[in-house]
Amino acid sequence: MDVKITGTTAAEIAGSVRGLRERGVLRPGDALPPVRELAGLLGINRNTAVAAYRQLAQAGLVVSRGRAGTLIAGGDSVAQEGVADTVLHDVGSGNPDPRLIPDPTAALGRIVGRPVLYGEPVIDAGLEAWTREWMHGDLPRDDMRICVTSGAVDAVERLLAQALMRDDAVALEDPCFLASIHTVRLGGYRAVPVPVDDEGMTVEGLRAALKAGVRAIISTPRAQNPTGVSLSPARASALRAELAEHPYVLIIEDDHFSLLSSHAYASLIGPEHRRFALVRSVSKFLGPDMCLALTATDPTTAERLAMRLSPGTTWVSHLLQRLAHAQLTDGGVRTQISAAAAHYAGKNAAFAAALAVRGITTTSTDGLSLWVRLSIPARVATDRLMRRGWLARPGDEFRLDEAAPPSHHLRLTVHDLSDDDAERLIDDIAAAQR
Repeated sequence: MDVKITGTTAAEIAGSVRGLRERGVLRPGDALPPVRELAGLLGINRNTAVAAYRQLAQAGLVVSRGRAGTLIAGGDSVAQEGVADTVLHDVGSGNPDPRLIPDPTAALGRIVGRPVLYGEPVIDAGLEAWTREWMHGDLPRDDMRICVTSGAVDAVERLLAQALMRDDAVALEDPCFLASIHTVRLGGYRAVPVPVDDEGMTVEGLRAALKAGVRAIISTPRAQNPTGVSLSPARASALRAELAEHPYVLIIEDDHFSLLSSHAYASLIGPEHRRFALVRSVSKFLGPDMCLALTATDPTTAERLAMRLSPGTTWVSHLLQRLAHAQLTDGGVRTQISAAAAHYAGKNAAFAAALAVRGITTTSTDGLSLWVRLSIPARVATDRLMRRGWLARPGDEFRLDEAAPPSHHLRLTVHDLSDDDAERLIDDIAAAQR
């Protein structure tokens, strides 16, 4: 590499790369030297080079691409979840139906109490007790600790940061939730893909990831995004057997669809596993703007997670915690959540059945969206659907390997379509394949 990076400390090296980028000497897509090579060039410890690259990654100036190395980040937009600014009919948002999110107005009047001051317990006592009972029903671990973070993505980011160093390997489902892909890449970790089939993570894929030295695993036990599949009890048992000899690999389970799921919770976390975190966000049933996730962890992970919180947000607002608790313990709200679960399942099943009549298959069993298999590349289909007024999301956006063959899947969010719109979309998908 001809570009001259200078510095002897992490901050100096990061500043040098930043300056080269700002002056246009380094351009988006340019590769930086591998950590070991940079350390040799500058005569520094490898850990200093690691720290410099981590600073750059956390600032969004570089991205890690595994074997492809560390690249200067570009200004191009990356795929994100949520609604798009478009005149098209958006069927790729992955959002819950706002009409099915409980109105918090009544609960707001019940949560006002004395102000919470610095130094007080970071978890509201009522929410902690309710969460412990909820989690323990699915994960009966006597060593469980409860933590609260500002959403599931915040929890995953902090969990990885407390356990990993730059270039550590993380096992991710493939195809994968967009936020998990971005979190791993921006953190400077190496993503190791584990294929997903109709029963969840494959045993062979996990075995290969463990052989590759992964230090953390992010798994979705129910309503995997984007495929919608849920971990079967048999598959969970087989995966736990593979993990039995790796008790210190951090298992992060993102159970984002928990109260809405029609499937029983099946877990990778065995009774003797030493590092684990079960994360349950309230976003899908109380609304994305709640920005609150409840996490059950082992004691060591809980202590380290608390340390990651302490220099920043320190705690999640107790008003927000009390609001979540008030709604989660309200019989009327729980009835609304159950009705929403039935609505999502019913609408998705009806749409999948109508597609099947046209010879178009789906593998989804749960979740807010459908994973639709096409006979043509997904990006060809999305272009054709766009000309018919639809904005759909191609499966390519969820792939970990950017060099993989084109995806033949669409992820469609159809639960809020009217019957007429659903029928029109099915006609247009069928036409797009012809």
